[in-house]
Amino acid sequence: MNGMKEALNVLGEPLEPCSMSPLTGYLRDGCCRSLADDPGQHTVCVELSDAFLAFSRSRGNDLSTPRPEFGFPGLRAGQRWCLCALRWVEALQAGVAPPLYLAATDEQLLNLVSLETLVAHALDWPQSRE
Repeated sequence: MNGMKEALNVLGEPLEPCSMSPLTGYLRDGCCRSLADDPGQHTVCVELSDAFLAFSRSRGNDLSTPRPEFGFPGLRAGQRWCLCALRWVEALQAGVAPPLYLAATDEQLLNLVSLETLVAHALDWPQSRE
């Protein structure tokens, strides 16, 4: 054992990868885990929407435009991505929160949002598709 605590998702289970293509996560390892050195806490695995991408751009974080100098291809609706926890909460309050994947979202998000709210926005929870 390397002494590192296993990352858990909001359901209390081992954290699943969010996306390998495009490669996401603070460490660009595909996972939305909570890390002490990540000031943005990129812990929410979402499926991007046009409404959210426009919202993020309006807040000064353009995720759509490619930035080859940083190896960033630009994102589009339908792709999975690790979002900053506070940006997701901000989008939730604005009514444009992108849907998320509970299995790939770090448990630390529960410090900001209830599990009930997350389930209501989840793509991987059968009851959320009623």
